[in-house]
Formats: sequence, structure tokens, C-alpha cells
Amino acid sequence: MSELIDAVDALLVRPDALPPPEVRARLRKADGLTQQEVADVFGVTRVAFNRWEVGAAKPRRRHLEAYARLLTGWAAKHPTASTFETAKAR
Repeated sequence: MSELIDAVDALLVRPDALPPPEVRARLRKADGLTQQEVADVFGVTRVAFNRWEVGAAKPRRRHLEAYARLLTGWAAKHPTASTFETAKAR
């Protein structure tokens, strides 16, 4: 049984897991940043970043882990913005 639990735990801490698109935008907005400001940090266009945020495209490997890390940091900083239920209710 512990092997199964370990496997589940590994899925929970994947460095490239992204929350649902509705939550991504809420987290960014909760931190008071524009899409352009975040896109500039990643060195991509605002349109490319928008596609990541709405789930129309997935960041390339070199950006994916960093974007997931940013979202995780925002979720820790703004826990009420990070839940899917909160995002659906608003």
C-alpha cells in the first residue's frame, strides 16, 4: 500500500503541473500583475502568455516548470484565489 501512496504523492508534486485556466488568471490578478508583465519575465509575447493562461497552449519545456513554480508561489501567497471552487463561484 505504501508504494501506491508514494506514487500518488509523486503525482501531487509534479513540477510541471498547472492548475485549471480559471485559477491561473485569478492567481496572477491576485498578485496585481498584468499578462504583459509576466510575459516580459518569461521573454514571450503577451499573446503567447495569454494562450498559456487560458489553456489554449502549454508552455514549452523550458518555461513549463518555471510557470508551474510561479503559479505554486502565487497559490501559497493567495490561497483564496487558488481554489477551483472559489474560481467557479465568482
